Amino acid sequence: MIDAAGNIPRVKNNFERQWAESVENGEVQKRFDALKERQKLPLKDKIRESEERIIEWHNAFDGNVGISFSGGVDSTVLTWLARRLYPNIEAVFCNTGLEYPELYQFVKNTPNVHIIKPKMPFGQVLKTYGYPLISKKVARGLSILRNPTSKNQNIYRLYSQGINRFGEPVNGFQVPERWKQTFLKAPFELSDKCCEVMKKEPMRRYTRETGNVQFIGTMASDSKQRQRSWLQHGCNAYDLKNPHSTPLSFWTKQDVLQCLKMFNIPYANVYGDIKQNRETGKLYFTGVQSTGCVFCGFGLHMETQPNRFQRLYYSHPKLWKYCMDTLGLRKIMQYIQDNCPDKCIRNKFKIEPDPEPYKQMSIFKERSQA
Repeated sequence: MIDAAGNIPRVKNNFERQWAESVENGEVQKRFDALKERQKLPLKDKIRESEERIIEWHNAFDGNVGISFSGGVDSTVLTWLARRLYPNIEAVFCNTGLEYPELYQFVKNTPNVHIIKPKMPFGQVLKTYGYPLISKKVARGLSILRNPTSKNQNIYRLYSQGINRFGEPVNGFQVPERWKQTFLKAPFELSDKCCEVMKKEPMRRYTRETGNVQFIGTMASDSKQRQRSWLQHGCNAYDLKNPHSTPLSFWTKQDVLQCLKMFNIPYANVYGDIKQNRETGKLYFTGVQSTGCVFCGFGLHMETQPNRFQRLYYSHPKLWKYCMDTLGLRKIMQYIQDNCPDKCIRNKFKIEPDPEPYKQMSIFKERSQA
């Protein structure tokens, strides 16, 4: 029954209650402080602690473990680390068909990798659910706002007003006005389902079929959601419906690059070489900074030019054309340029780069031939 404030009262579940208690008694703050301290540790100490978490997880499941291997540098370092302790651990790679060809070649050349595939091709995912744009949270929110029902009133209000089912304001959920103006009447859907269909479901299926519980190479510094997951469960999440271990959770991107460089660990050549910025001292890749799905539009609005697709235009022209024309990204980006009220954002969604400045993107091909 809805009360006068429009709430549909429900009792907090165990997870919500425990989290609220942890916030109130200061336990979450203690864990946050502990995370920050771990992130400051030197690499050798991080390696030692990560190895401890790997051993704990391996022993807890009697060796029935596997490595979720994307071919990216994070999972590459994780695989190197785990196999220093247990050389025969199987890695599993989900071939979505959306990877850089250099990445897929690297995966095929890596020993003891089992390759699986999603049940639904990506083109069908786009038609069934919608396009991955802006962020997972915004895409999910817009999907709810575009499709209200009598059963999603609470979640609708969360994304439209930022108020939860208890009538309490919640930060970070209300969809920003500029995205509402741009997408609420768009002739296409947005969705955060692609990762679930293309990667998570196949991995869960693999775990059910093999019994191998996964190591995953994610870090708390990747996103607020992953940070919160570490605050709740630590590296080894035994009590989840789908248990998993994230031994690198307290690492940073700089740690990953330092580890690759220090131990001369092979990695996919689409990243280019590892160089050091003379001014900041930070390490960086000369090629792509991250891999993932080539088509993905999450975070595109936060990039400087050339954006990921402008770079793709020169580095992998066939992939660029496939994304733009076969999968329909050209019409999506053009729609955003025509309809977004924010001029700065509109410019982020340019499709092709200016002719000359970015031909240096051949760096990918140069390193692949080295």
